[in-house]
Amino acid sequence: MPDFDASETLLEQVKQARENATPLRIQGGNTKAFLGREVAGEILDTRAHRGIVSYDPTELVISVRAGTPLSELLAALDAKGQMLPCEPPSFGEGATVGGMIAAGLSGPRRPWSGSVRDFVLGTRVISGLGTHLRFGGEVMKNVAGYDLSRLMVGSYGCLGVLTEVSLKVLPKPRQCLSISLDIDCARALANLAQWGQQPLPISAASHDGQRLYLRLEGGEGSVTAAHQRLGGERLDSGYWSDLNEQRLDFFNEGLALWRLSLPNNLGPLDLPGEQLIDWGGAQRWLKSGADNIQSRARELGGHATCFSHGVTETPFQPLAPALLRYHRQLKAQLDPQGLFNPGRMYAEL
Repeated sequence: MPDFDASETLLEQVKQARENATPLRIQGGNTKAFLGREVAGEILDTRAHRGIVSYDPTELVISVRAGTPLSELLAALDAKGQMLPCEPPSFGEGATVGGMIAAGLSGPRRPWSGSVRDFVLGTRVISGLGTHLRFGGEVMKNVAGYDLSRLMVGSYGCLGVLTEVSLKVLPKPRQCLSISLDIDCARALANLAQWGQQPLPISAASHDGQRLYLRLEGGEGSVTAAHQRLGGERLDSGYWSDLNEQRLDFFNEGLALWRLSLPNNLGPLDLPGEQLIDWGGAQRWLKSGADNIQSRARELGGHATCFSHGVTETPFQPLAPALLRYHRQLKAQLDPQGLFNPGRMYAEL
């Protein structure tokens, strides 16, 4: 499909929804529809609003419309030897840039380079007031002092219709080498804690219960020296894409899949089910039929999200009362009629 600015069409649909008090279900490629609660409403499809608005490789900045396929964005960056360091997963060929921002999911490099939110420089958003805003230009003021561009990340479309985003990008590393080591979980986590205090070019670390998988990135000399020091067998670098896109055997259908975000200094966890460790220990994937996963995650100082649709009425970690109040106030400022993806994250929103 050719590039096209469909912002006026999207804005008109929002205005009509305001007049008729019609809830809107915002979607692009719909590859992440399994995340969150069911949403009832008229579909607002962003895919016609697509294309790269501007890209200056020398400035490491790209601006792109929300309906643009994520694969198209990544290909444009790759052609210039650049990348989005946060490695957002697609979960399907139709994934869009807007969906990437709405879900806010990051890949294996996240602890070493940052999250999706860290690379957002600005946005254009259609608010629930029927206005098309450019944060940094036409600014909505006095909304509790938040950085509204970055608040769109991980909001699952509940705060507005994202139409455009400007992103910081970085050069691809000169050298990349993946290795695996035959060590158990406890030793792997202890080693990762120790290596984290040393100048090793690690950019991904995962453990599947039997082996530790590492990715080394940087200059040729530093990568070679790190490999000589750590040892291990060479690994096909496709492992990280398979992990990120949940194509590993671990992710085959079975028990409910949970994503636990936890302090990275925790050792092996005694949780019911099968685990896979990512982010050097800060992210744990858990397949389990237990019904107390979110309370266990909270006790451990983190939170849990259910990645299996329909398993629970609260797929996202329940909010503390004070935090829920802030969420409600923000929703009321940006979407006073509650038009956008009502209940997608929480029944109260």
